Amino acid sequence: MKTVTILFLIFSLLSCSNSCQKNRSVSKTSSFEKGTYGYDLKFLKRYTNPVELKDGDARILISPEFQGRVMTSTAAGDAGLSLGWINHELISSGKVLKHINPVGGEERFGLGPEGGQYSIFFKSGDSFNLEDWQTPSFIDTEKYKLVASNETEAEFATSVKIKNYSNFQFEFDVNRKIYLLNNKDIQTELGVVFQEGVKSVGYKSVNQLKNTGTDWKKESGLLSIWLLGMFNPSDEVTIFIPYKTDAVSDYIVKDDYFAKVSSDRLIVKNGFAFFKGDGKERGKIGIPPQRALPILGSYDADNKLLTIVKCEIPDGVTDYVNSAWEMQEFPYKGDAINSYNDGPVADGSQLGPFYELETSSPALALKSGETAVYKQSTIHFKGTEEELNAICQQVFNISLNEIKGAF
Repeated sequence: MKTVTILFLIFSLLSCSNSCQKNRSVSKTSSFEKGTYGYDLKFLKRYTNPVELKDGDARILISPEFQGRVMTSTAAGDAGLSLGWINHELISSGKVLKHINPVGGEERFGLGPEGGQYSIFFKSGDSFNLEDWQTPSFIDTEKYKLVASNETEAEFATSVKIKNYSNFQFEFDVNRKIYLLNNKDIQTELGVVFQEGVKSVGYKSVNQLKNTGTDWKKESGLLSIWLLGMFNPSDEVTIFIPYKTDAVSDYIVKDDYFAKVSSDRLIVKNGFAFFKGDGKERGKIGIPPQRALPILGSYDADNKLLTIVKCEIPDGVTDYVNSAWEMQEFPYKGDAINSYNDGPVADGSQLGPFYELETSSPALALKSGETAVYKQSTIHFKGTEEELNAICQQVFNISLNEIKGAF
C-alpha cells in the first residue's frame, strides 16, 4: 500500500511539473498584447502559413494566402508595435465576403482601373455603385504560389485571365518579390542618415506583369500596377503628400472620389497635401502625375512613428488609368499617388477602420510577351520626435511640428 501511495505521489508531481511547464509555455507565447508584432505573428500562424523575413529586430510577415501581401512589420522584435492594419475579426471568422475581403496588410498588390469603361472591378453593363462593385479574386481571395524564400527575401507568383468592363480579356503572369532592407539599404534608398537609437524596418517590393495574351491597347483598355498599404488610424495620424508647385495640371489634388473631402480634413498648401488618417470619415484624394513626387508619408504623433513610402514616377509620362466610378471622358487622366481614409458608409457599416497610402504605375500598353516592372519601398522609423524630425527634414524638407500643426 505504501508503494502504491509513493508511486501515486511521484506521478502527481510529474503531472504537475509537466502541466505547470506547459502552462508557463502557453503563457509565454500568449504574453504578447494585441497591437504587438508577436500577437499578430501567432494570430496569422493560426489561420495561414505566413512567411517571415527578419534581420535582428526588423521583421515583416507576408501571406501567400493573401496574394503575397505584407501583412505587418515591426522595428522592435516580437514585443514591438505591429505596424500594419490586420482585420482579425474577418480572418478568424473564415467568412468570404461578397464585394471585398479587407483582411488588411500594409502593402497589397492590386491592379487598376477600379472604375470607368475599362474597369476590372465592374462587369459590362453594371452600374458604378457599391452593389455592383466586385474586387477581382486574384487580388482578393486567391492564394499565390510561394516560389522561393530565405531570411530576407520572398517571391510569389500567379497567372490571371480577366475581362474588363469593355469585354477585353487580359491574360498575364504576376511575379512579386519582396526584399527586407537593412539600415544601410534604408539610408541608401532614402538618402538619409539617422541616429543609432532610431528603430527602423523597411522593405522593397518588385512587382512584375507579363502579357501572355494579345496586345494591350488604349482603345480596349490598359492596366496599371496599384499598390495599397493599410495602416492603423488614430486622431494623431496625419498623412502628408508633397507635390510639385510649379507644374501645370487640371487640378492639384483630386478630392471628390466619393463625396468631396471637407476642408477640416484636407489642407493643401505650400507644396503639401495634409490629410487626416483617423479612420472616422470615408474619403480619398489623388495627386496627378504632373504634380506627383515619388515619396509620401504619414506621422503618428502618439506612437512616435514616421512612415515613408517611396515609389517610381517616370519623367514625362502622364497616361495613368482613371479609377473614378463613372463613364469617363478621359480614361487615362488618372492619379499617380492616392490616399484613402476609411469611415462608415451610408448604412453605418465600415470596412476598417484604417487609412491607406497608395501608389500606381503608369498605364501599361504591353505587347504580347512584354513585361512591366514597378517597384515600391515602405519604411518605418520609431524614435524620439527629435530623431524622427531630423529624418523628416532630410527626406521631405518639412518639420514634424508643421505636420502636426496642419489641422
